[in-house]
Amino acid sequence: MDGYNHMDEKVDYWLALCDDDLNTAKALWKSNRLLHMGIFCHMIVERSLKAVVTGRTGEIPHRIHDLQKLAARGGILDNLSEEQFALMDRLTSLRIEARNPEHNEKVSGTLTVEYCAHLLADTEAFLCWIKQQPGK
Repeated sequence: MDGYNHMDEKVDYWLALCDDDLNTAKALWKSNRLLHMGIFCHMIVERSLKAVVTGRTGEIPHRIHDLQKLAARGGILDNLSEEQFALMDRLTSLRIEARNPEHNEKVSGTLTVEYCAHLLADTEAFLCWIKQQPGK
């Protein structure tokens, strides 16, 4: 047996979702659907953290959306850089604001192409970093 187990399948599942979501976020960015791109960036970071939690704890945290709580549950909160914390803060704010219809228009107006290009690049870098973490 090669040591591959059921939890490895779950981790692979989360990471495959992340890869697919990243492709979707890039397509949304190219079509100038910036609010939706930002929401997908949140999902990518959230799901990548769920992969870490699943791999390290054997727990599948389906109903949690708080990025810092997920990082803490996965035991990587102290390993995050200032840039990664800042990304999680930006994505959390975006997700919360985007869920409220009264704020959609306001939020959309703040999402410039340049800002979203950085958001997308930072999200992709975060996903690459997660994939390199031991035990995920």
